[in-house]
Amino acid sequence: MKRAGTLRLLSDLSDFSGAARLRELLAGDPAVRVRCSPDGRHLLLLRPPGAPAPQLLVAVHGPGSELERAWSAGQPQPLDAFFLPWPARPVLVLVWESGLTELWGVGVGPGWQLLQSTELCPSGGAHVVAVAASRGHLVWCEESQVRDEGQLGPPEATFSHRVCVRSLEPNREVVPALGHTHILLHHCPPFGLLASRRDLYLVPTATTWSGVAHILLIWTPSKGRVRVSAPSLGLAHSKNLNPGRGDTWDFRILLRSLPGLLSPRQPLAVHTSAPVSQGLLMLDFRGTVSLVHPHGSTRPVGILHEPPMGPPGSAALGTFQGTLACVLGSTLELLDMGSGQLLERKVLSTDRVHLLEPLAPGLEDKQEPEARGGVRLLSAVGLFGVGWEAPQALELPSAEDLVFEEACGYYQRRSLRGAQLTPEELRHNSTFQAPQALASILRGHLSPSTLLTTLRVELRDYRGLEQLKAQLVTGDEEEAGWTELAEQEVARLLRTELMGDELAELNTIFQTLPTAAWGATHRALQLQLDRAGRLRSQAPPEVWKKVLGGTAAGKEPPNGILPPFELLCRCLCRLEPRWLPSFVELAQQQGGPGWGTGGPGLPLYRRALAVLAEEGPRPEALELELLLSSGRPKAVLQAVGQLIQKEQWERALEAGLALGSSSPLLRSEIFKLLLAEFAQHRRLDPHFPLLHRLCPPDLAPTELLLLLQKHLPDEEEPPAPFSAPGAEPTLTVGLLRALLEQTGAQGQPSGPPVVNLFEDILWDPGTPPPTPPRGSVTALQAPEPPAMETWAPSVQDFCVTDTH
Repeated sequence: MKRAGTLRLLSDLSDFSGAARLRELLAGDPAVRVRCSPDGRHLLLLRPPGAPAPQLLVAVHGPGSELERAWSAGQPQPLDAFFLPWPARPVLVLVWESGLTELWGVGVGPGWQLLQSTELCPSGGAHVVAVAASRGHLVWCEESQVRDEGQLGPPEATFSHRVCVRSLEPNREVVPALGHTHILLHHCPPFGLLASRRDLYLVPTATTWSGVAHILLIWTPSKGRVRVSAPSLGLAHSKNLNPGRGDTWDFRILLRSLPGLLSPRQPLAVHTSAPVSQGLLMLDFRGTVSLVHPHGSTRPVGILHEPPMGPPGSAALGTFQGTLACVLGSTLELLDMGSGQLLERKVLSTDRVHLLEPLAPGLEDKQEPEARGGVRLLSAVGLFGVGWEAPQALELPSAEDLVFEEACGYYQRRSLRGAQLTPEELRHNSTFQAPQALASILRGHLSPSTLLTTLRVELRDYRGLEQLKAQLVTGDEEEAGWTELAEQEVARLLRTELMGDELAELNTIFQTLPTAAWGATHRALQLQLDRAGRLRSQAPPEVWKKVLGGTAAGKEPPNGILPPFELLCRCLCRLEPRWLPSFVELAQQQGGPGWGTGGPGLPLYRRALAVLAEEGPRPEALELELLLSSGRPKAVLQAVGQLIQKEQWERALEAGLALGSSSPLLRSEIFKLLLAEFAQHRRLDPHFPLLHRLCPPDLAPTELLLLLQKHLPDEEEPPAPFSAPGAEPTLTVGLLRALLEQTGAQGQPSGPPVVNLFEDILWDPGTPPPTPPRGSVTALQAPEPPAMETWAPSVQDFCVTDTH
């Protein structure tokens, strides 16, 4: 049944103070800016500079007096005016370009009173270009230094603004206290500011440099985070930005620290932007409406029947009950937020229509019944409410009906007969006693308190699930409702046998709402991080058996339906890829042999790698982590081989050392692979201490040298004592000494000493041996006469008489 939109007159404006002036401004000035107070009783109208007096009007619904302000042609007019988001007693804020700020309110006496006048920047010289009020904060964008345009170069002119904030602290009086000024961003382009109830959006303006005009920022004060989003690139990054901790960012440094944001793109062609509870709505000049979520992602909502023809900012956007409302001139279009389908198009009696902000949370019940759950339109004709006709109340099935319906589906799946089983047949057939006994309990004929207490929780869950489904059917398509429904369905499916329709339904939920589905699985598996940063689970083995169950041989699921484990791996690949190796490692610890496969089946890491291959080109880092965390010898050796090819020596050595003493053979194989590289080149020398630690304790020096000899490069020329200039140094005994000492010390017997071939190398006494006596040095001389060669001195030779 198609829903019908309604447009009801809520007020003809006669019950507002200053009704005549209110109609005059709404009918006469199309550029008037309209705001509504959080309680819905006050309407603010601010006319652009140069408009005739009054430039400011605040009308009150019911008892109360209006506020009119006018400024002469020579006086500066307010840049913006708005109400603070405090519904208890509205406070009006007026902000000038100079930074002057006035706070107005309704005091004890009649009429409006000036509560406070202050300067946003006490130092003076400010030039405010935009201002907004988020929850508990007053934020503005100003030109950091006002200089002569002739002295301002292109780089300084591009990033000559800054975004500042002052906290709004309510006190016992009406006037809120303004905190100290804090700079959120400096050296940034001019930004427009749009505030929702939880977030503040910084959007580029017409004067923003085109190189960064495709970027917008989303600041969430409650979380102290800022998200930098580029909708045209599909990128979003998050950074800390908490003024309470003194956080501040240089806009240029912020962009340089986030990869991919400065890719050349066209500026955001935005005609109109509007903050809503789901995010930020953006209408471009082609008529396409997109929604920027608070976490930075962007999705298209729909395309209007006609593109906007008026000046930028002249359209009005809003949402209600999962419906997008857009006012373009005298046309109102209603689109479905989920499918983008045009639901209804209405032609209004005037082209000067303003869409008012929704009321503050908790005040919807104070609205007229006709306006609840819709949006409000304001024109000179009156105040109107747009919504859907209330559908007829859906009759929820009773608990007894739910029993027979669920039992009918349960028995039908296990029945071999072709006839369809009906709930009425179960009511009157005595074959199935369990549903009839439970129905008797619910009717009150029996009162076994123990059984009823056991079933009460499950029945309440089923009834709550049906109520939630009925609520969504009536048109309440809020994202929170769909998320809750997905979480309940996933939790229910994990308690069933995941086969056939249940498995297909689980795949559909993961495809439609992956975040909610993974959150429900996270709770069902009771996943948590230990002190070492690894995943741990406290779920019972029965739950893991259903999750890790594969597909039996010859019974592949139809239409590409994935088993639960592959489904979770694909979800993690898209949401949090860095947790996939840790999840697979945990699953290998929890899994039993052949769960759900009818045999040994594939290892879990290979099933995860198959999912990665289906998602596109495998990320090498993620594939390496899966291979290393698998614990399988072939997979670990494959990963170490890839690391060796990439010359990531330290990572390869750490992979071997992480095995510990539980895998001595695998650790020995990794050592031999790295030792072969060590023998061939010297690029592994800086990591020699790690190679020394990886050396197997049972390796003998002889075996070590034989391994080295096997992998030494072939020498074309005889070895030289020194390497040629520019050539890579060769392996020397000095480099091997530590390894030889370790293997020799580990292999040295504890008994009597045994002569070893390498004893002179391994056990150096530490001091050199004594120097042998020098002998006569025989020099090479020319041949002499034989008499001289054979002459030998005698005793008589020394007895010579002096004849002189």
